Amino acid sequence: MVSTVPVPTPRRAPDATPAARAAPAPPTQTLLYDAVVSHARRPVPDGPHLDNAFSYAVHMWLVDLDVLPRMPRGLGWVAGFEARDHLGTPELSIRANVASFLAARGVDVEGGRILMLANARVAGYVFNPISVHWCYAADGTLAAIVAEVHNTYGERHAYLLRPDASGRAQADKDFYVSPFFTVDGRYLMRFSPPGGPLSVTMALRQGDATPFTATLRGTPRPATTVAALRAFLRHPFMPLRVSALIRVQGIKLWARRLPVVRRPRHVPQEGVQ
Repeated sequence: MVSTVPVPTPRRAPDATPAARAAPAPPTQTLLYDAVVSHARRPVPDGPHLDNAFSYAVHMWLVDLDVLPRMPRGLGWVAGFEARDHLGTPELSIRANVASFLAARGVDVEGGRILMLANARVAGYVFNPISVHWCYAADGTLAAIVAEVHNTYGERHAYLLRPDASGRAQADKDFYVSPFFTVDGRYLMRFSPPGGPLSVTMALRQGDATPFTATLRGTPRPATTVAALRAFLRHPFMPLRVSALIRVQGIKLWARRLPVVRRPRHVPQEGVQ
């Protein structure tokens, strides 16, 4: 089986807010999500009148950064998690890098858990359009969410979010992702709690229009070795497939003469690199 160590759920503090007390406890085991990613582009006033939508099936891992899963000997190439694939420095663990990013911005998760939803590295390759980190304080309350976004140019950006009780959050767009969108506007997001049915929505709002919406919907299952192998067989070399599909869609939009927005110089965030 995939090697993990169960982690007890921290006891909630007596003075936790009603919203925090009502939130479901995060899971104590590694999960695999069978999911579907959907992208939708809509025409905007005074902009290109072009509709485009596509969806594709994926599987994603929900892992506790204190006890990352390990495949049995000889199967490590099927799924693995490495610090170089996420924000921070490869010399530290993923957990230490996320905690450091939060601490530099006044968020304390010492003694709390951090759960990450992401693609695993498969056969030496990984691509994560988005990794979601649910970051819990020592008393078990959700302190923040870090939405870590990667583009196809090898760059990354992390959005520090403080969602409301329903999982809604907003953030100004600060990162070049698609070559067909300017770096402006505001993301309207919503995240389901980790562990249950997965629902993540990111809608880009520019002026009075919503030209782009991405959704991620999925169903969890325990991440046993058998489940991981079945997921690999359903979606072989999935991170490579996701990267290729995004590029194919970009070529299709370019072929339809959608104007390309020049990529600005990327300035890495402190603690992200």
